[in-house]
Amino acid sequence: MTLNDALSKLTALETTLRAYSHAIGCLNYDGETVAPRNSAPMRGETMAFLSGIIHEKVTAGETGEILDTILAHRDEVSLKDRRRAEVLKEQRDDLTLVPADEFMAYQQLMAEAMQVWHDAKLASDFAAYAPYLDRIIAYNRRFAERKDAKRPAYDVLLDGYEKGLSHETLDPFFELLRGELTPVILAVAEKPRPDVAFLNQPYPIHLQKKFTDRVMQIMGINRDDCSVGETEHPFTDGFNKHDVRITTHYHEDSVLSNLYSVVHEGGHALYELGVGDELQGTVLAGGSSMSIHESQSRFYENIIGRSRAFCEVLLPELKALFPAQMAGVDEEKLYHAANLAEPSLIRTEADELTYAMHVMIRYELEKAMIGGDLKTDDIPGEWNRMYKKYLGIDVPDDRRGCLQDSHWSFGAIGYFPSYALGSAYGAQMLPQMQKDIDVWSVVRSGDLKPITAWLGEKIHHYGQLLTPNELILSACGAPFDAHYYVDYLKGKYGELYKL
Repeated sequence: MTLNDALSKLTALETTLRAYSHAIGCLNYDGETVAPRNSAPMRGETMAFLSGIIHEKVTAGETGEILDTILAHRDEVSLKDRRRAEVLKEQRDDLTLVPADEFMAYQQLMAEAMQVWHDAKLASDFAAYAPYLDRIIAYNRRFAERKDAKRPAYDVLLDGYEKGLSHETLDPFFELLRGELTPVILAVAEKPRPDVAFLNQPYPIHLQKKFTDRVMQIMGINRDDCSVGETEHPFTDGFNKHDVRITTHYHEDSVLSNLYSVVHEGGHALYELGVGDELQGTVLAGGSSMSIHESQSRFYENIIGRSRAFCEVLLPELKALFPAQMAGVDEEKLYHAANLAEPSLIRTEADELTYAMHVMIRYELEKAMIGGDLKTDDIPGEWNRMYKKYLGIDVPDDRRGCLQDSHWSFGAIGYFPSYALGSAYGAQMLPQMQKDIDVWSVVRSGDLKPITAWLGEKIHHYGQLLTPNELILSACGAPFDAHYYVDYLKGKYGELYKL
C-alpha cells in the first residue's frame, strides 16, 4: 500500500467511524434525557450492534496496514496525519485485546447499567445495582490485565484517560492537596458561616430555565450549535463543532446547582466548539485528554463562574428573574454564598476548597476495587467510612453516597482523578492568561469571548493534535506544577474567610 493510498483510506475510515459514533452518541443522549424508561434493553442492543461494527472496522487487517504504512513514513507526513494514525492505532491496539462478542456484550451491559443506576439511585438501593457494577469492574480489570499484565491494573485504566497517568504521579498529587488544604479547611470551619438564607427559597424551575439561557448567552455559546437538556447527572456530548449537547438538572430549592452545572458543562461545550476546522471529521476532533477537558469545565465553573466579577454580572440577571428571593442581596453576599466552603455529601455541589477530597476518596476506592482489595458489596460501607474520615460527615443513604455519580455505570473507572488534575491545570493557566488580558475586567463586561478566545488559541484549537504535556507547556510556559492550584485556593479562601 502506498502512502497516498493509506492516507486516502484513513480519511474514508474516519468518515465511517464518525457516522457510527455519532449514531451511538445520539442514542446515548436520548437514553439519558428523553427516552422512555423501558427502552434501555433494546437501545442497548442497538448500541452494541453499532459498536460491533466499529470494532470490526478498527481491528480489520486493512486498518492495521493503513496505520503501519503512515507511521512507517512518519517523517514524511504532516503532524496532523501522523497524530491521526497514532491516535487511531492506540484505539486499535486496545480493541484488538477484546473479542468482538465480548466488546458488544460490554456495550449492552453499560447501556442497561445506566438505567439500573438511575432506578437504584432514586430508591437508594445499592444492592440492586451491585451485580451490574461487579460485571463492569470485572471487565475493566480483565481488559487492563490483557493490555499490560506487568503494571497495576488501575494504572492501565488511568493511562486510558491521560497518557502516563499512574498512582506514582497521583499519590504525591493528592498527598500535596491533603497536606496543604486540610489546615485551610479546618481553619475555615472555625469561621462564621456566610449568610445563604436567600438560597433556601423556591426558585421556580421555569424561571431557572430562562436563567440557563441567559448564562449560556453570557458564556458566548452559540445555541444553533449547542443544545441543553435535562438529566439526573449532568454531562456533555460533543459530536462535532456544530452538534454539542449539554445537560443540567433543576432543583427548585437550589438555584446555584443548575447555575454551576450549566457553567461547568458549558466549559466542556466551548472546548468542543473551539476545535479547529481542519480537524473536523478526523479522530483528532476532541479533547486532548479528560484532564484537559475538565480543566476547561472547571476553569469556567470555578475560576470564572465563582469569581467576584462573575457574581457582579449574574446578580442583575438573578434579581430580574427572582426579585423576591434576591431582595437585599448584593454582589458581595452572592459571592460569599457561591463560595461557601464546608464539607458536603455531593461531589458536584462541593466547593472548590473541599472538592479535591471528594475526588481523592473515589480515587482510593477505585484503586481498591480494581486491585481486588475491595469487594463490590463492601463499597457503600467503605465509601461512608472515608467520607467520615476525610470530610467528617455521615452519609445518610446510598443515593447521597456511592450512587451519586453515573461514571462507573458507563465504565469510566479511572476518570475521577481528571477532575482534580483539571482543576489544577486551570489554576496554572490563569496567571498566564492574566499576562495577556485583563481577566476580571473582561468578566465584569459580561462578554467572556476574549477569555474563550485565549483558551481557544492555547487549548481548544488543537483537539488531540498535541498531548496534554505539550498543551500545558505551550499554554503555561512551564511544565505542570500543582502548587499553582494550592496557592490559588489558599489565596482565594484566605481572603474570603480572612484567615
